[in-house]
Amino acid sequence: MIEKNSSLKAFNSFSIDAHAHLLFRFQQLSQLPELLALIKEMRANEKPILVLGGGSNTLFCDDFSGLVIKVELMGVAHSADQTHHLLNVSAGEDWHQLVESTIEQGIYGLENLALIPGVVGAAPVQNIGAYGVELKDFCVSVDYIDLIDGSLNTLSNEQCLFTYRDSIFKGELKDRALITSVSLKLPKQWQAHCRYGLLQGLNETEESVSAKQIFDSVCHIRSEKLPDPKILGNAGSFFKNPIVSEHLSQQLLSHHSDMPHYPQPDGSVKLAAGWLIDQCGLKGKKVGGAAVHLQQALVLINDNGKATAEDVIELAWFVREQVLQKFAVLLEHEVRFIDAVGETSLQQVIQNV
Repeated sequence: MIEKNSSLKAFNSFSIDAHAHLLFRFQQLSQLPELLALIKEMRANEKPILVLGGGSNTLFCDDFSGLVIKVELMGVAHSADQTHHLLNVSAGEDWHQLVESTIEQGIYGLENLALIPGVVGAAPVQNIGAYGVELKDFCVSVDYIDLIDGSLNTLSNEQCLFTYRDSIFKGELKDRALITSVSLKLPKQWQAHCRYGLLQGLNETEESVSAKQIFDSVCHIRSEKLPDPKILGNAGSFFKNPIVSEHLSQQLLSHHSDMPHYPQPDGSVKLAAGWLIDQCGLKGKKVGGAAVHLQQALVLINDNGKATAEDVIELAWFVREQVLQKFAVLLEHEVRFIDAVGETSLQQVIQNV
């Protein structure tokens, strides 16, 4: 299960080639002693370690000089009580396939999160969300291996510190936790969530909306706007939807009355990053082999299959600067930038381009 100088092209949805000094394909918990011994050796030699799921939210900016752990743990356990379905899902399971499978089994709640790329183990890290629903709404607990001491641990929903596209796994446990499974709790008394974005029309056309209708609508909407990474390399939404002050939101609305905006409980306002980018006239903008997608400005693509990491980095920086100049809103990237020694930022990698 240990490969040397292994290509990572097949393990990132941008389909940009990079190599790992060592690649460990973690498929069974019985491999844990071997994995921990390898991690100990890497740390002794001061080599970096990267945990990789589906690679759907990753841009490799360089060859990785240490150990990449590709998480491929599989399995779904289903149980139920009087009020809820309980799922324990291994980290390597494909997220969309999980959502599709639950709908087919009459287990509802995840339909708004259909067609989000990646694996289950990555879902808590980002606290994935779409159309008014987030993972935190259903997550009971997360199991993980502590890569420092080798212990197996479980965190409750509250301990995961979920916020918008964030969690403890991007903070205190960053580079320390290898998620092995996620436990979900889905109510048998299902309620539709279709008040957000393009799903709002479902309430107007259907007296009673089904989970399958929401699932089909989400798949249709995402398929129209988001390119299939198997055809056009991409990492989905490249930037987070920015959250700004009410004051700035009102200033922007005074000049752009049609600007999508979503007031938050704390008084701040969430804006649509795709709309901001589109208003800068950037759809179709190219840098080398990278481009802003014509159907969804929030997506950067490997347009001809030959884009380099440098092309994507330069394009992302250009988009960020254009939005900042026009709207005084600083976009944060949702995509993880990985250089030779680990995760970095757009601000840091642009200096090396």
